[in-house]
Amino acid sequence: MKRNLFWAFLALLLVYLLPLALPSPPSAMAQAPEPSAVPAPSPSPAAATAAATAAEPAAPRELRLLLGDRVLSLSEEDYLVGVVAAEMPASFPEEALKAQAVAARSYARYCAATGKHPEADLCADPGCCQAWQSEEALREKWGEAYGDNLLRVRQAVEATRGQILTYEGEPILAAFHSSSAGATEDCGAVWNPRPYLVSVSSPEGPEDVPGYRSMLRCDPLDFRDVILSARPEADFSGPEEDWLGECRRDASGRVESLVLGGVSVSGTELRRLFSLRSTAFSLEYAEGMFVFSVTGFGHGVGMSQYGAMVMAREGADYRQILAHYYPGAELGGEDG
Repeated sequence: MKRNLFWAFLALLLVYLLPLALPSPPSAMAQAPEPSAVPAPSPSPAAATAAATAAEPAAPRELRLLLGDRVLSLSEEDYLVGVVAAEMPASFPEEALKAQAVAARSYARYCAATGKHPEADLCADPGCCQAWQSEEALREKWGEAYGDNLLRVRQAVEATRGQILTYEGEPILAAFHSSSAGATEDCGAVWNPRPYLVSVSSPEGPEDVPGYRSMLRCDPLDFRDVILSARPEADFSGPEEDWLGECRRDASGRVESLVLGGVSVSGTELRRLFSLRSTAFSLEYAEGMFVFSVTGFGHGVGMSQYGAMVMAREGADYRQILAHYYPGAELGGEDG
């Protein structure tokens, strides 16, 4: 009897005390922690760079501008405001201003890529690179219209932000000039030929362009001396009316060459020697004077600014203007 009670008592102890001696099973919270407690994997360097780029706007492109003996560092867009304001009247239609902004940006990129100036990307001399005017110069030029004009120019630059013209993936030499006499000039007649700078029609006329036609009258002795300074082999011993020889014109109607004193002189050289407004001229000897009759203004290559004005006035947008004056070039960029 006592033995039976002992075993019964031992069994009871095992029932109550054994579960306390064993480890408890893990709880549901411990097995599946809150999502916020899960550590995020460390991003790769490339992913971190991409995330930072997406979160922050791209830094503006910087340009180094040679201004006299100084070099200024400007954002590309601020630089272009000074160029468009200097190169084209702010009163021109919006689409013409946009076309000018893209051409100027493309030209700036071209100069920067070709290393035209060792110490800078480009200069402010229009005879070398592009014209540029500072805020002070623009305030003086525009006077009370400064605020309105600056807004128009800045809007044209911002509306085309980052857009450039390229050919085979490279920025083009986006040359431009004031006005043409019915057609632009082929680049090969002035510089080295380029496939996107060929002669195309241009719609401006005397009713659109101030000073579209100009005239230069030159005394025979002055005329002779100017030619001899460049062509000492020329012969001006005969009568003045015999000094003029054959005139050859290119496809655009500009003077390709003109025989003077028995020597052939190019139209571009004559333009430089006599400071003519363009090579679209005629020359005659009348009433004891040599008379140049000139049409248009500028070298004639690329976009005519007054032509762009007329096209914009007639409903063309800046893309159509650029496609017309730079055939074969592609428009691209941040918004292109």
